Amino acid sequence: MELHQFFLFLAIILISARLLSEMVARFGIPSVIGELLAGLLIGPSLMGWVSPDTTMKLLAEIGIILLLFEVGMDTNLSRLARSGAKPYIVAVIGFTLPILLGYGVSAYLFDLPVLIALFIGGTLTATSIGITVRVLDNLGQRHSDEAQIVIGAAVLDDILGVLALAFLYQFAVEQEVSFQALGEVSLYILLFMVMAPIIAKLAAIVIDRLDQSAASPGLLLTMALSLILLFSWLAHAVGAPEIMGGFAAGLAFSQHFGFRLWMGKGSALEFSPSPKLAHRLEQQMRPLIHTFSPLFFVMVGVSLNLRAVDWSSRFVWLLAGSLLLVAFAGKFASGFFIKEPRRNQMAIGLSMIPRGEVGLIFAQLGFSQGILNGELYAAMLIVITLTTMSPPFLLKWFYARNP
Repeated sequence: MELHQFFLFLAIILISARLLSEMVARFGIPSVIGELLAGLLIGPSLMGWVSPDTTMKLLAEIGIILLLFEVGMDTNLSRLARSGAKPYIVAVIGFTLPILLGYGVSAYLFDLPVLIALFIGGTLTATSIGITVRVLDNLGQRHSDEAQIVIGAAVLDDILGVLALAFLYQFAVEQEVSFQALGEVSLYILLFMVMAPIIAKLAAIVIDRLDQSAASPGLLLTMALSLILLFSWLAHAVGAPEIMGGFAAGLAFSQHFGFRLWMGKGSALEFSPSPKLAHRLEQQMRPLIHTFSPLFFVMVGVSLNLRAVDWSSRFVWLLAGSLLLVAFAGKFASGFFIKEPRRNQMAIGLSMIPRGEVGLIFAQLGFSQGILNGELYAAMLIVITLTTMSPPFLLKWFYARNP
């Protein structure tokens, strides 16, 4: 992309995101819907002004990583721990049911081959944590009890999705699966999720002290951004989603996160939370997050090329309709496998439905590898679009009825 084109495209994305999010917000619709609609409007689906270019995708990734950093800063691990096994149950059920139902519909109702049915089922396992968080935030429910379970479950769901993608990719390209390699990746991801927040916390303490004695402004923001990017790189290096690095860095700066290191003989080093540091950083990061995170949601809309759908194909609509039912049912049911009030169960189930960018990655990989043909890819686009666009409306309606 030429430099002047990049400037023009970026301006179009930012302006369209702001105008449409403001427009829908005035009608009481979550602003994330406006950003997704902006992507559909300026992307290949309608106007064709912006394409899913690599540079724009990189900026969008920065947006979602920064958003997950903010989620990490707001996450109270002790409160999440009090949820016990609930996030794990929701994540495992929300991962297992859609892949089984998607495989069953594809293989038995439509007689599709095993690999294609597995890819379709894998596409339905995804939960877009970015969309879920933004919707809950728009509705003022981000700090609710059910939101803590959803955030924990969505993070785990992302990890399971990466493992499923690795499994399917190996199966598709190499015609075999190395369980040893998958086991190693799983171990690396587990170690990263345990160790990363602790190491980042130590780095945050150093950054805080440097900032207090800094001779020039901007040190805190620069060092925090560097830490986010470094941990995002580390997450990718161990096989985890890059957004997990942003989440781990956010936990480190959280006003709720602290720990003790036992030194032996009854002595321990205590690393306490720092509300003042969290407050200063939040004030400095908020403008960046509000600038970059809409890029991610617009690019999700841009990536949904609805012109690729053969709207006249009966097979496409039958397959899409069947998969849409199991896509909703598989995720919605996950909230009912834990012991919570019925209201919370329904809110959790609805919050797990959005597919977004994760589902697109599955579908695009299957299409690029020749596993999904044009009709199958079109059906998946319909399912991903509807499971991305409808949950914000459903959650708004639900919380209006059940405040």
